[in-house]
Amino acid sequence: MIKEEKNKIEALLIEYKKSLNISDAGLAKSLYTKNGIFMPSGAPSAIGSEAILKSYEFIFSQIQLNIEFFIEEIEVEGNLAFAVTSSKGTVKILANGVEAPEANRELFVFEKVNEEWKIARYMFNKTE
Repeated sequence: MIKEEKNKIEALLIEYKKSLNISDAGLAKSLYTKNGIFMPSGAPSAIGSEAILKSYEFIFSQIQLNIEFFIEEIEVEGNLAFAVTSSKGTVKILANGVEAPEANRELFVFEKVNEEWKIARYMFNKTE
């Protein structure tokens, strides 16, 4: 049972990575709960669906990501779960076309809503 839930969360993380790599703010937003909170490094928290959408739209207007996620831990407890991940890849600054290495560590909190796992809280910070 827990293994099945962890697999569903892994699939959600793969979909989230896809949203980042294809700069799809709508897809990113759809992976959060309605009252989810996105806490990007060095920026204000985005609380709720509309604020999350606007935050990702702004981010994707500034940068293009090409990253891979590495799942270090997933723990499930009832309708809540968390994951610790890291990511590595590149970021392209759209204003000048400069590419640079990108590496972060991330903490996700998930909530099961109508039998579907969603991101309830997400924060990250740079490791390099």
